[in-house]
Amino acid sequence: MDILKLIGRNEEIFEKDISIYEDELSGIINKSSFLVIGGAGSIGQAVTKEIFKRNPLKLHVVDISENNMVELVRDLRSSFGYIDGDFQTFALDIGSVEYDAFVKQDGKYDYVLNLSALKHVRSEKDPFTLMRMIDVNIFNTEKTLEQSIANGTKKYFCVSTDKAANPVNMMGASKRIMEMYLMRKSKEIKISTARFANVAFSDGSLLHGFNQRILKKQPIVAPNDIKRYFVTPKESGELCLMSCIFGDNRDVFFPKLNENLHLVSFAEIAIKYLAEIGYEPYLCESEEEARNMSENLIREKKWPCLFSSSDTTGEKDFEEFFTDDEILDMEKFQNIGVIKNDANFNDEKLQNFTHEIRQMKANLSWNKDEIVSLFHQMIPNFGHKETGKYLDAKM
Repeated sequence: MDILKLIGRNEEIFEKDISIYEDELSGIINKSSFLVIGGAGSIGQAVTKEIFKRNPLKLHVVDISENNMVELVRDLRSSFGYIDGDFQTFALDIGSVEYDAFVKQDGKYDYVLNLSALKHVRSEKDPFTLMRMIDVNIFNTEKTLEQSIANGTKKYFCVSTDKAANPVNMMGASKRIMEMYLMRKSKEIKISTARFANVAFSDGSLLHGFNQRILKKQPIVAPNDIKRYFVTPKESGELCLMSCIFGDNRDVFFPKLNENLHLVSFAEIAIKYLAEIGYEPYLCESEEEARNMSENLIREKKWPCLFSSSDTTGEKDFEEFFTDDEILDMEKFQNIGVIKNDANFNDEKLQNFTHEIRQMKANLSWNKDEIVSLFHQMIPNFGHKETGKYLDAKM
């Protein structure tokens, strides 16, 4: 499956920048040690591959998903073979005491890259998953930052999201608050991050769901009114690595918009996807029709599709990588833009946020409205959209 073709492109975005900096990039990686946290997710695997293929001195990968870690190792061995350096994987929960013991035993890394996240908008549907999202996206970041500072790490990279720019959902807002915590720690350690578009066919994404629907001979459902920018998994890994290695303190890297990076709707990709595998889309009027007609349509080389407008909580009408008041460097790289940040943060607000969340957890009692209110205190212009409808209620 040609991912570039499906998202309407014929070349990779960062190819020129990687080519220009390849010798320096490889030289630094070859002499350095790395810890990749959340390394078995789609972006984490892409970053791990970019590091691995440049033969680092040490590369340790941590992820809570044992199965995804197994696949990562098989993929690396099948693609690149072996490296001279110390390569190990650890199936650990970052929030656990086992992880703390792991860090205490060694913990000496030049670069720590944190790719762990709860990334789904649907994670805000209930207060309990929402609290876990806060833990993973914000407090695990703070924890691993503090551990990196204690161990003398040279650079800490943490992935953000385009949804952190003028956020409208709790996931994007959690990443925006995470960026505030990063700014506070940037006085003690060099930090950089990246915001980028949807990663095409990443685990759990709607496009990845297309693969699952085909395997299970089920209808394809997609919004026809939402357009998004897409990068490939490889491009997501390249952007993260470029930010980690070459980003100045507090820099946020993002893909420049050009003729190669343009908005595409999920419905458009679905139609191209079906054509690639030899099927014609058959547009259905309802979920029931799509389910009931699947077997007969598929026999006729047609695929049942339900394309409709989106009305679920947290969907942003458009995507943006930066806000109007952020300072940009658009000259340093060919196809990478850089947001330049001062160490702007409100320590009192951060302390209050930490206190309030800890209090909720200590009481074992909280609701979504309380958390939304707390997010509004942190982000006064937070444009949260609550429709009462969530993706779990759809096919």
